[in-house]
Amino acid sequence: MKLKYITALAIAGFAFAGCSTSQENAAPNVVVAKKVASAPSLSAGAEDAVWTTAAPINVELSGGVNFGGNGGTNATLKAVYTADTLYMLVRYADPTNSQRRGPFQKQADGSWKKLVDPADKGGDDNVYYEDKWAMIWPINNSVKGFSESGCGVACHAGEPGKPYGNKYTASAGEIADMWHMKGGRTAPLGKVDDQYLDHTRFDAKASPNAGRKSDPSGAEYSGFGLVNGKPQFMNKDAKPANAGGGYYIVRGNEVPFDDSKFKPGDEVASYVINPLVGDRSDINVVTSWNNGMLTSVVSRKLVTGSKLDVQFADLGGQYAFGFAAFDNAQVRHAVHWGPLYLKFAQ
Repeated sequence: MKLKYITALAIAGFAFAGCSTSQENAAPNVVVAKKVASAPSLSAGAEDAVWTTAAPINVELSGGVNFGGNGGTNATLKAVYTADTLYMLVRYADPTNSQRRGPFQKQADGSWKKLVDPADKGGDDNVYYEDKWAMIWPINNSVKGFSESGCGVACHAGEPGKPYGNKYTASAGEIADMWHMKGGRTAPLGKVDDQYLDHTRFDAKASPNAGRKSDPSGAEYSGFGLVNGKPQFMNKDAKPANAGGGYYIVRGNEVPFDDSKFKPGDEVASYVINPLVGDRSDINVVTSWNNGMLTSVVSRKLVTGSKLDVQFADLGGQYAFGFAAFDNAQVRHAVHWGPLYLKFAQ
């Protein structure tokens, strides 16, 4: 059962344990955050000099789609911190820069249609999607079994109603903080989606996302459809997404659609992205893709005060987490088998 969980949809887990905080004694699955006087620049990516002082760990990921081979890749994780903020560098090989999430395409006869994965049986698009990664940090050591089973403890494959699986914790009170970088919906506005995971089971109407939920805020994006056979909106620059435009529209840049601006074969966005605010906006990121490598630099306050966030208040503690990467995939991620840990060098 645990093996089935690990090969399924999610990422999860959390534990605290006492441990040495020296980088020299760190295990291969422990990210040691080095204390620094000055914060790294998020926009500088891996080139900021601060990252040369932080010890990396290599994280093997497998079981996803589109990466090639075993559906996996190798990620490098580093961390540093200042008096009040944690910074993490996330890098992994990704063969494609995936932004083509569910666009509308103009057909030869002048009609429009939304492009979807023909094999998608519901929430499982692996053709027209975006790159993502995610981490889960359970709160107050509440998620049982992570230290034994890794992030698969919250993954449930083969359940009726979902083609791939569901994500939820075992019992009430088991809650995890979920950091969900969405390459086409939140990263363009400099945010990782701050979500959480609880014990809610799947219900097609009441809880289609099972235990996966979002911290309080408005929606990160708003999809729109065809009106009288044509997309409801377009970006104000009127550029096709496949010819220099974007596969998303930033809120405020949407204007009524003008079909005369487009020719057969052109593609346009099907959703508007919204700035995250409040509890859901705690995590900042700059993500880039270059020559087959995806790089994210993340920052978050050590202590946010939210009951839906992991609090890095004890710098002598050790925090376990799960990590997964999605290459142009809605749910079929490549996952690390087993727990990872973050601790803080003093």
